[in-house]
Amino acid sequence: MAERTPVIAGNWKMHRDHLEAIQLVQKLAYHLEAADYEGQEVVVCPSFVCLRSIQTLIQSDRLPLALGAQNCHPEDEGAFTGEVSPPMLQRLDVTYVIAGHSERRALFGESDEIVNAKVAAILRHGMRPILCVGETKEEREAGTAVDVVVSQLRGSLAGIDIALDNAEEVVVAYEPVWAIGTGLTATPEDAQEMCAAVRTELASLYDQAISDRIRVQYGGSVKPGNVKTLMGQPDIDGALVGGASLSSEDFALIVGHRRD
Repeated sequence: MAERTPVIAGNWKMHRDHLEAIQLVQKLAYHLEAADYEGQEVVVCPSFVCLRSIQTLIQSDRLPLALGAQNCHPEDEGAFTGEVSPPMLQRLDVTYVIAGHSERRALFGESDEIVNAKVAAILRHGMRPILCVGETKEEREAGTAVDVVVSQLRGSLAGIDIALDNAEEVVVAYEPVWAIGTGLTATPEDAQEMCAAVRTELASLYDQAISDRIRVQYGGSVKPGNVKTLMGQPDIDGALVGGASLSSEDFALIVGHRRD
């Protein structure tokens, strides 16, 4: 099994204005120790209006944080009022872009084809996609969770070229829809089973060596109290953190879960 660098990403969703975002990152940096950054990447994903402020803060204070965006349009430019293009994000030193989050799929009607176009655009502009896949409560209860996630993965990665030397540029986040914002969390065993299914499908789409290098996160009510057991699973390479990332103290505890 290849060694993979875990990615701990905080998705702030539609919370915090740019002043509040600055304070949150400053407090997060205060709570984190140098050792917390070693061997893993720490990413903050604020709303679009906060990106420039956080970019400036990270650069001026030389913080070892990566900047992420929550979404993008697949086209480089055009008559798409209200949208944000990948080149715009690239110029802001954005490293990661979330694609296909369950809220985008459910609330904004994003299909696998749309997500696929976004993943391609993110990679084309030298950024790293965090591709989200996950099943609803009804799909899990019907016993189709693996089928749903595999189908989303196939559709979202259709035609996407991933080679061994760039496999770590792609992150797949398994986020059960029923766990997002509900306080419910998949058991470590269930999370591992689904992340292993993701990795098995990645091996089918590419090959085992490439699959072994792609980072697979878990997302869905990740908290300081459950992060250590989740991250201890062999196929989980980090976390996509929602509500808990809005607290600098909680997010710092999640990032620093390796402390004893």
